[in-house]
Amino acid sequence: MNKTYILMLLTAILWLGAAHSAYAQMDTIVSSKHHHVLNEVVVTGLTGDAKQKDFPIPVNILSQRELQVISSTNIIDAISRQPGVSQITTGSGISKPVIRGLGYNRIVTINDGIRQEGQQWGDEHGIEIDGLSIGRVEVIKGPASLLYGSDAMAGVVIFHPEPILPAGRMSASVTSEYQTNNGLFDYSVSFAGNKNDFVWNWRYTDKMAHSYKNKLDGYVPNTQFAERAVTGLLGLNKTWGHSYLRMGYYNVTPSMIDAHEHHHDHDGDDDDDDEHHHEHEAFDGKSYHHGIPYQEIYHYKAVIDNLFYMGDGSMKVLLGYQQNQRKEFEEENEMGLYLKLHTLNYDLHYHLPELNGWKLMAGLNGMYQKSENLGEEYLIPAYNLFDIGAFATAGTEIGKWNITGGLRLDNRHLHSFALAGQFDRFTRNFTGFSGSAGAVYHMMDDMHLRMNLSKGFRAPNLSELASNGGHGGTQHYEVGNNELKAEHSWQIDAGWDYTNDYLSAQMALFVNLIDNYIFAQQNGDKMKDGLPEFKYVQGDARLWGGEASLDIHPVDQLHFLNTFCYVNAVQLHQPADSKYLPMTPAPRWASELRYDIFRQGQTFSNTFVKIGLNCNFRQNHYHAAYGTETATPAYTLLNMAAGTDICKNGKKLFSLFLTGENLTNKAYQSHLSRMKNLPIEREDGGQGFYNMGRNIGVKVMIPITF
Repeated sequence: MNKTYILMLLTAILWLGAAHSAYAQMDTIVSSKHHHVLNEVVVTGLTGDAKQKDFPIPVNILSQRELQVISSTNIIDAISRQPGVSQITTGSGISKPVIRGLGYNRIVTINDGIRQEGQQWGDEHGIEIDGLSIGRVEVIKGPASLLYGSDAMAGVVIFHPEPILPAGRMSASVTSEYQTNNGLFDYSVSFAGNKNDFVWNWRYTDKMAHSYKNKLDGYVPNTQFAERAVTGLLGLNKTWGHSYLRMGYYNVTPSMIDAHEHHHDHDGDDDDDDEHHHEHEAFDGKSYHHGIPYQEIYHYKAVIDNLFYMGDGSMKVLLGYQQNQRKEFEEENEMGLYLKLHTLNYDLHYHLPELNGWKLMAGLNGMYQKSENLGEEYLIPAYNLFDIGAFATAGTEIGKWNITGGLRLDNRHLHSFALAGQFDRFTRNFTGFSGSAGAVYHMMDDMHLRMNLSKGFRAPNLSELASNGGHGGTQHYEVGNNELKAEHSWQIDAGWDYTNDYLSAQMALFVNLIDNYIFAQQNGDKMKDGLPEFKYVQGDARLWGGEASLDIHPVDQLHFLNTFCYVNAVQLHQPADSKYLPMTPAPRWASELRYDIFRQGQTFSNTFVKIGLNCNFRQNHYHAAYGTETATPAYTLLNMAAGTDICKNGKKLFSLFLTGENLTNKAYQSHLSRMKNLPIEREDGGQGFYNMGRNIGVKVMIPITF
């Protein structure tokens, strides 16, 4: 489709919406100004739930409705549009979160109240969570080791489950979505209720996608995936508190690209048809069946979630078990790598009764892990791990000040087992202190200043300490170092926000100093088993940057939102070619114009249309040593979305959303795409594969309330 026609169509839609506002008196408009939201939204604070305006470090909130509007291929893809949040991707099916330039085991992911544990150390290992089962997402930016222990150095992504229904209610829902670029099709059904203090919520989701395409590569081989998930809740709500059993099953089968099997044989053109082909004769870009090689991943979970009221205080007790199975197949039925990880999580914390205006909390949490190697190939050794941490937090309000802080002590004991000729036996013990002290000054009702100083701690993972093997998923031979020290960080955050009836402005700045920063670096020109050798090394790092946003809403129905985020990440005392840390996101500016046509009406409610630009600047700060990374050109993507609830007699019949991503079919490479750095030479002089081209999505959600 011609770019001019697309722009004319979008402009016409916006003008129709504006013209319709003259008749807005026909429907009741319900105001929900941004500053009311900011002042009332509850987040997970240091001393328990707190209002977002009282939290000393920046938190991004995504409601269930906002998640529903977003067209994405997985839940990390959905949250990566937030300021300061990015994703490391392997095709369209695998995404890993990045917060302010830090990812992998520096981010803790919380789901069902416990930390998600499923091989986060791997480049091509995603997060095993069904996005449709999520009720709300919080992204805490900055060291959160105080509450969550080792690995929360960059921040925490908290996936809250769908809320419990009010007493006496039952509901069901059916959701389905289709995306044109990779043929993604999914459907999800749920049934929830709350009767006589007994609560339940069950959901089944199925998703499949064939290879994605762009105008230069055509269909990108082996980027198809299939996903299936079941989540469940059974529980009791009583006057003494609640007791819930949460269960989960997740299975995903992503194909993996073998760079040695593919190279380009065309430059491509501007057409968006299906005539592109790959010289690999067996490749079918529209096949939903997995390719070769591929992964088979299973994640099982059971969590007992208890809350007991004890006078004016309360006790929270969480116990969880997770099993993650990760298999890699180089041929249809020939399994190479097979990792089985068992994790027992525990979390106990007590909210003390308020004492002279002070809110106090103390707790103990951690995990036990056992990892097994059951395949014919090995990348990391089998190991046992025990992790424990104790913490205490306090907070109070003094005049216009909200003050919070706390201390934590962690210990992680790790024992790695020997394997003749490949792994040596060793034992390591890591101990670290974490802490945080922050304050919010309410200059006026709608203007706030934030300050926070925090200390983070992270113990090395097994891949960093002891990996020794060729990894088909990364196209690297990885070598660990069991002498690595733990990472320690100091971070300073400062923020300001102001909101009135016509605009909302926010700014958040940070400086993060990390001792013993660990990363994989190419070991010169050394090759092993036909793959470039990467060795884990460490040094001192410095990261600084921030986010800024401005939302102008001259009338309640019209919003013009602009956000900008930037991070500078360097390793100190290094030459120019190895100065910059790998996988650092490029500066990004996003602009969105949204018009709410209806807020509440007889036939249409929550009807909106929006158009946006996502501008990623050129990334010249890259780890150039031995060709580990290359510079990434700037690119701008044009997106749009529209949606509405269809109602009858005041009751919602269904919701309909239409999205368009990369409408101009721009050929681009994200700096955080692992497909970019694959050793595949292009005829145009470049390297690797390009990201997804134009993608149109349609989503339908049908609620059924009893």
